[in-house]
Amino acid sequence: MKGRESRSETRGKRRKTNLILNMLIGLVILLIIVVSSIIFFGGNDEETAGKQVDDKEKIQENVKTKDEDTELGNKTENRSDNEEQEEKEKEKEKETSEKQPKEATKKNDNKSKPVIQAPASEKEEDAVVTNGGESEDVNKTIENSSWQPIGTSQVGEHVSVYEEDSVDWSEMTQAISYATGIDQDNMTVWFLGNNGQNKSVGTVSAKNQKQKYRVYIDWVDGQGWKPTKVEEINK
Repeated sequence: MKGRESRSETRGKRRKTNLILNMLIGLVILLIIVVSSIIFFGGNDEETAGKQVDDKEKIQENVKTKDEDTELGNKTENRSDNEEQEEKEKEKEKETSEKQPKEATKKNDNKSKPVIQAPASEKEEDAVVTNGGESEDVNKTIENSSWQPIGTSQVGEHVSVYEEDSVDWSEMTQAISYATGIDQDNMTVWFLGNNGQNKSVGTVSAKNQKQKYRVYIDWVDGQGWKPTKVEEINK
């Protein structure tokens, strides 16, 4: 009986030992599976997370690039508008500066009028009037020994200038006004031109009259234009 019991106990112990070993083996296999799953799926999660981070950075970079391009475009457009505005202002200033000297010259010309107004005795009592003249269109010729040079603002060697905005033109019309008695503001100049070295001749009339006058003037150095003869013409 004792031999049978020993064998049964031995078999029972072996079964228990095998069961424990099988459980331990199963537990180890389970742990291996769990650890492998964690490693595998965890690595995918990290890769996915890294990819998401990279995608987010790319999106932010694209947005930043677009913003920079938009800002650069706005700056370029604003710069173009500013440059165009500056060019317009420069052109306007240039036009203004070009006009100012001419206006200043005219003002200075008006200020420097050296006209010597002849007294009545010079125009009437000292005048020598002759019927007719050197040409058929002359009704009468007037000469006055009392006529004087009108004065001048010009210096240096004189050269006659037949341009309406010139100082010389202004002084020639002053001399003609002095000889005829027609005010410059009321005078129509039909002709004014060269009549020889430092000599000029002009045809004028009053604006409210048809009568024309041909006036001869000579340049006197340092003293200006001097009337020498006036012809009353019938044209």
